[in-house]
Amino acid sequence: MTLSRLAAAATIAALAAPAAFAQSLEITKAEDRAGQIGSSETFSGTAYVAPVFAPNMNDVSAGEVTFLPGARSAWHTHPVGQYLVVTQGTGWYQEEGQPKQIMQAGDVVFAPAGVNHWHGSTATTSVTHLAIQANEDGSAVTWGRLVTDEEFNGE
Repeated sequence: MTLSRLAAAATIAALAAPAAFAQSLEITKAEDRAGQIGSSETFSGTAYVAPVFAPNMNDVSAGEVTFLPGARSAWHTHPVGQYLVVTQGTGWYQEEGQPKQIMQAGDVVFAPAGVNHWHGSTATTSVTHLAIQANEDGSAVTWGRLVTDEEFNGE
C-alpha cells in the first residue's frame, strides 16, 4: 500500500467514524510532544524518539526518530508492517539477508509485516524519519538483537 493510499484509507476511516469520535479538530503543538533518547536495548548510538500521535481508533501510531551519525535501531519486525517517511538527512535501512540500502529525505520505505529489518543513520550523516505502524494485540513491534558494528559498516 502506498503512502497516499494509507493516507486516503485513514481519511476515509476517520470520516466514517461515529459522530462521537469526530467532535472537533485537535492539534498537538510541537513543543508538547516531548521525546526521549532511545533505549540502549533497542538502539545503538544516539536516537531521539518523539511521539507524533499515540495509537488512534485504528490502532495506528507514529513517531519521529532522529538518528545521529552511527546510530541505528536493533533488528525488529512489525506485526502489521511499517512506513518510514524520511524527512531530513540520509540514512540506511536493511532487510535481513539483503544488502543495506540508502534512504534520504523524501523517500518512503515500507517494511511488510514480519520482515526483519533495521534502519538508522549512515556512519557520517544524521537522518530523521516518521515511523508509522499499527498495533496488533497491543504491540506494534517485536525487537530483536542489536545490529553489530560489522553489520552496520557492511563488513
